[in-house]
Amino acid sequence: RCPRCNRKSVLALCICGAHTKIRDAPITQEINLEREFRRAARNLGDGNGLEIKGVKGMISKHKTPEPLEKGILRAKHEIFVFKDGTVRFDMTDVPATHVRLSEIGLSIEKAKTLGYNHDHQGAPLVNMEQLIELRPQDITPSIKCGEYMVRVTQFMDDLLVKFYGQEAYYKAREPEDLIGHLVMGLAPHTSGGVLARIIGYTTANVGYAHPFFHAAKRRNCDGDEDCVMLLLDGLINFSRSYLPESRGGLMDAPLVLTTRINPDEIDKEAHNLDVLSRYPLEFYEATQRYAHPKEVEPVMDLVAGRIGKESQYEGFGFTHDTRDMGEGPPQSAYKTLATMMDKMEGQLALAAKIRAVDTDDVVARVISNHFLPDMIGNLKKFSQQQVRCTKCNRKYRRIPLAGRCVCGGNLTLTVHEGSVKKYLNVTKEIMETYDISNYTRQRIRLIDHAICSLFENDKVKECTLEDFL
Repeated sequence: RCPRCNRKSVLALCICGAHTKIRDAPITQEINLEREFRRAARNLGDGNGLEIKGVKGMISKHKTPEPLEKGILRAKHEIFVFKDGTVRFDMTDVPATHVRLSEIGLSIEKAKTLGYNHDHQGAPLVNMEQLIELRPQDITPSIKCGEYMVRVTQFMDDLLVKFYGQEAYYKAREPEDLIGHLVMGLAPHTSGGVLARIIGYTTANVGYAHPFFHAAKRRNCDGDEDCVMLLLDGLINFSRSYLPESRGGLMDAPLVLTTRINPDEIDKEAHNLDVLSRYPLEFYEATQRYAHPKEVEPVMDLVAGRIGKESQYEGFGFTHDTRDMGEGPPQSAYKTLATMMDKMEGQLALAAKIRAVDTDDVVARVISNHFLPDMIGNLKKFSQQQVRCTKCNRKYRRIPLAGRCVCGGNLTLTVHEGSVKKYLNVTKEIMETYDISNYTRQRIRLIDHAICSLFENDKVKECTLEDFL
């Protein structure tokens, strides 16, 4: 309700210009969407002819909607919004401690303005083939990320000028214009963003960054996928008012921001990183007698031994150079393989080629730690699920006696048979191919029996002609 003119509104800003106050509880209000859209488009001087997608309903406590102007401008620049109001780009994490200027398209002049005056050996920067030691909060995202983020900056500048009445901030036309700008990294299932700076781009569909940066996001450095967003986007457009009140609803949202990485506070996996330029003879001798890793720690110069010293941030070494770190596979095979069976076969084919890997153990671990918990969890969800109205989206714990929603709409399940069964066939196939324990086999048969008893009618049996021969 508006404190100035006492109008009721669904928006945070009243038509009189005052900021509305939240009522004690949400109430049902009729909205003339066509009129509201025309008003928003008129405010922007833009928006006609755009196809704009919205959500079916609000999921937050007070049912707070975004200003329509933001949706119009996102549609104009062809970018997509997350549930918290921010725009993100997902990439696979790859750790890197050193980069060559030519690898990331960073000019010598630009490198110096970013504070990189010397290469990793202390020599002045004079050519593009020199290596620099990556600072913990400097990142090199994919060029695709850069191209997308340019569109996000153009959305942000339009928003600042046309909606907030401020000056444009980014004025970017190409990815190189974003070098030196700040972004926020955020991993799934967490609520803390980590500040970073773009210093270049890679042709691979990954995000190169220091192991400390990945660890600060609670990633284990290699192969995980998370996102980056423009810092200004997070500061202006993020709002808890759009998020559900449940604990799970607050995940994947930048509720807090780490502005400076302290190596002593990040995941301890990053402390196990060795930063030698050459492995000592004692290390190779220890491998011959299968020594415990603890035995060689004192001679390996681990990050753990540098915590609290100036050397915790710099002076890292590496043992092998490469011409271009982007020459490997341009993107993760997990994205190129279509089905879960393809992914599983790819993983097992790789395991079979590596002598140090026990393929049967890999199968047992995937089944026990991934497939079985997923099927058991989804089976439980299926048996305890609600039903949903396809017309008004109302949910019921129990199906109404009328068999329909109070609005007359049809009811549908919220958890479907396919989600329960999705790993069953692949699990049974690899069980017959690989040597796994009888215990694991029995667990697979039990879950198979439970799923079949739920979805198959014992009184109705489908037969073919072969059954009568």
